[in-house]
Amino acid sequence: MTELPTIYVDADASPVKEEVKRVGERYGLVVVFVSNGGIRPSRDPMVRTVVVPQGADVADDWIIEHCQPNDLVITADVPLASRAVTAGAHVLGPTGREYTPQSMGMALAMRDLKQHLRETGEIKGYNPGFSAKDRSAFLVALDRVAQRAARQAQG
Repeated sequence: MTELPTIYVDADASPVKEEVKRVGERYGLVVVFVSNGGIRPSRDPMVRTVVVPQGADVADDWIIEHCQPNDLVITADVPLASRAVTAGAHVLGPTGREYTPQSMGMALAMRDLKQHLRETGEIKGYNPGFSAKDRSAFLVALDRVAQRAARQAQG
């Protein structure tokens, strides 16, 4: 039997921290919240908080340096998702979208297109609000992916 996967959360603006903790507890997985600060440490020994220095992509770099194949990475950051998929991690966005090697090309292209449209003023820079439906979809997806990763770890 190999080591159980770890769940890494790009935590600065993550709206799903509580859901991640619940699923991590359900499967006995360590949860690591990585941020530039402002996150209260947990008393739960299975929940760790890593505070990285301020700076562009510092939290992303820390996650990539530490995640292993079959770990889980939770992020809304598409470039980080791409790097984590390349590292062999299971990657979910906070709305439950699973990033895979097959879906990353389109996800990156859409990100770049939206960025271009915002820069040219064609669209506003607003993201849709995070809804109860998004939270529920995330919880279902995280449960499914955590089960899959735990089974893979057990061989």
